[in-house]
Amino acid sequence: MAPVTSPAVAGAFRAVARRGFLPPDLRDAAEHDGPLPIGHGQTNSQPWTVAYMLELLDVRPGQRVLDVGAGSGWTTALLAHLVGASGEVIGVERVPALTAFGRANLAAYRFGWARIEQARPGVLGWPDAAPYDRILVSAMAETLPLDLVEQLAPGGIMVIPVAGEMVRVRREGDELSVERSGGFVFVPLVRD
Repeated sequence: MAPVTSPAVAGAFRAVARRGFLPPDLRDAAEHDGPLPIGHGQTNSQPWTVAYMLELLDVRPGQRVLDVGAGSGWTTALLAHLVGASGEVIGVERVPALTAFGRANLAAYRFGWARIEQARPGVLGWPDAAPYDRILVSAMAETLPLDLVEQLAPGGIMVIPVAGEMVRVRREGDELSVERSGGFVFVPLVRD
């Protein structure tokens, strides 16, 4: 498990076990602190990295959150735990089989305020329900995708890997503050 400083993030990791979001043949590897394949060229991200991203995202109860690249549904469920029943989480996944897998995994937690949607071709995120207080992106972009930035509410925060760095973007009106850290590897962010 990743070292975290936030009691909320640590609580989410205790409440939402990674094991239930992995293919059956990989569930015994759930404690491995590395990415694990979930099929279709996608991975369930390294727990340390997920915890780090959630710390940067600073999710609060009652917020509306977009989870881009929901995959097996683990990050969607972690976010649902963090926002609680007064919040809302929309996960978006581009691979239909993973959308179904993620939905089934998420259903086991009965987070009625969280769902996973099938991504639409050529569209990043889920602009129909924007704006969001927080956006988590679990795929590497080559450049900062402005169509996701536009889905942020004023004061909103997005955490996204961009060109090998973890980027934290905060929107204040038309102004953006951007912080970068470390080197990271993710599957590519695809718009198709």
